[in-house]
Amino acid sequence: MKKFIIILVTLLLPFGGRLGGGLCSAQLLYEVYGNSAAAKSYILATNRYIDQTFIDSIPNCFACFEQCERVITEFALEDYEALATLRQAALLPDSIRLTDLFSSSDYDYIKEAFATLVELNLDELGRMKPSYLAALYRDELMRRWLFPDESRSMATFFQRSGLAAQEVAERRFSDSGLSAEGGLPVIGLDNASETMYIAFDREPLAWQCLELKKVIDYPEREVQQEKTIREMYRNGRLMDIAFQVEGPDNETSISYSDYRVFCQRNEQWAKRLTPYLKQGRTFVTLDAVYLGGDKGLLAQLKAQGFRIRPVNRRIKIK
Repeated sequence: MKKFIIILVTLLLPFGGRLGGGLCSAQLLYEVYGNSAAAKSYILATNRYIDQTFIDSIPNCFACFEQCERVITEFALEDYEALATLRQAALLPDSIRLTDLFSSSDYDYIKEAFATLVELNLDELGRMKPSYLAALYRDELMRRWLFPDESRSMATFFQRSGLAAQEVAERRFSDSGLSAEGGLPVIGLDNASETMYIAFDREPLAWQCLELKKVIDYPEREVQQEKTIREMYRNGRLMDIAFQVEGPDNETSISYSDYRVFCQRNEQWAKRLTPYLKQGRTFVTLDAVYLGGDKGLLAQLKAQGFRIRPVNRRIKIK
């Protein structure tokens, strides 16, 4: 189950699509207020290939977190019943095997690639959908070249709110008195059926096969893309991430083709976030690729009537 959770994160986090627009320029943490909200809430942009210690460098991040009563993220990773459902959804229909989707030569080529890099026998994975296999292969590429310790990713730090509360208290980021035991409730923006669609069914099987082959054929593209985005994120260059993802030169498996799914999700997420943001004291943590642009989540929330501004050293935390 742990490996499946890691692959699920791989499948879900990157699908950002277009990021153009001004709201995300050189900022990682935003406060949300107005629209009859009882108190401020906060939205943190994350990157899964950056260690959690990077959070220390984001001004007021822990001070904002300590004021909040709930954490909202893309998918609640501790919902093991939903994860079991998703695991089942990663399987091909009973009547289809992976060998039915590829020529014998292509299958042997993919099998050898998995044996070499992932050290798994493809025959034992023959019922998994190509989208899952592509994410599994891509995850191993990133693990070897970018970020070997998934458990220390900043992207899931606040999702695991019990651990986050404990670490915040132990590392003495403030004198807020956060409990080291209880933590905060974690709420997912997507339900299981929507997550299944995004992860495994947003593309037909024929297209999934092409994507799997692409990741294996051109692994350097995938790694270099994430290296570039990671460095842009570290420097707060979120507008540059926009062009990196949606640009015509992007030939990786995560590109402008995800744009329509991205737009639909942001519109739904903005509606689902609205009641929580009106309650206030909500800490939203999402991959940076979801936030900017005319169709980005920040713009969608602004259209709902919320006011949004970056949190920095000049803003007093109350």
